[in-house]
Amino acid sequence: MVKGKYIGSKVLQYSFVILLILTLNFLLPRLMPGNPLVFLAGEDVGFMSSEEKAAILEKYGLNDSVTSQYFTYLQNTFTGNLGYSYQRKVPIIDLIEERLPWTLLLTGLNLVISTILGIIFGAISSWRRGTKTDVNLLTGFMFLSAMPSFWIGMILVSIFASTLGWFPVFGGETSWANFEGWRRIMDVAHHLTLPLITMILISVTTTFMTMRYSMLNILGEDYIMLAKAKGVKEKLIMYRHAMRNALLPVATVFMLSLGFMLGGATVIETVFAYPGVGRLMFEAVLSRDYPLIQGTFLIITFSVIIANLIADLIYPLIDPKVGKDNG
Repeated sequence: MVKGKYIGSKVLQYSFVILLILTLNFLLPRLMPGNPLVFLAGEDVGFMSSEEKAAILEKYGLNDSVTSQYFTYLQNTFTGNLGYSYQRKVPIIDLIEERLPWTLLLTGLNLVISTILGIIFGAISSWRRGTKTDVNLLTGFMFLSAMPSFWIGMILVSIFASTLGWFPVFGGETSWANFEGWRRIMDVAHHLTLPLITMILISVTTTFMTMRYSMLNILGEDYIMLAKAKGVKEKLIMYRHAMRNALLPVATVFMLSLGFMLGGATVIETVFAYPGVGRLMFEAVLSRDYPLIQGTFLIITFSVIIANLIADLIYPLIDPKVGKDNG
């Protein structure tokens, strides 16, 4: 059982991290160059009087001192009030709820598929270490890890969307089509294909390298050598003995990747104009929408913190040595 002292130390650490994140989340938008009045009042801001400008700032609380704004921000955050979007004039929580399913669909499928592919190819590569198969797999995945996600996305769009016309160029579904049932499912899948492939290509290498390294360590253990000496079939050794025991580091990578499900697709969602949370944050930055920037960034960072905390609490249950070392 995970000791209370270990749990308490982790909760204290993450409480400090959360406070730091909240402070940075408040300060960063305000340190950006530019004037939010342009986006609050539109192009006519240059013709407005000082009184009119002050009234707008008063309405959104931007004329208060930074300290006052900070404590108001903390109070609203802890009460679940993320405020209203300056540009869209709707509650931020509604915007996030609208975009969240799209991001979860994209990143969730990516996490499952890339993990499975990484485990399979990592196991094959390590089992055939030193062979041509191992070298080719290692070279291929290292090449993918060096490629920027936006570059891969733009290549896929250029070839399969613009040139061949096999897939849509942007969006999560066909606008104004009002598809229902299976037609909508197929339409969403059609729009999802290129962003998903792009994300898998840039995500699978981490799991592949982790699985390969873990398997190489396991294959050097005495019980593996003993099984080979007894004449146990290679497939049985690989799948029942080696792969199962090599999955512990992969499980850790999987848990940590959960935290990046919301923010890890920002670049890809922007390239494909995919209607997710990452794209929403990008649009908020362009429009200097302070509350929306803070709201999306907060949701993304909290997901990372929570996933890391869960991983820290679960890992000692999987590997008791961790709990003993920290107990």
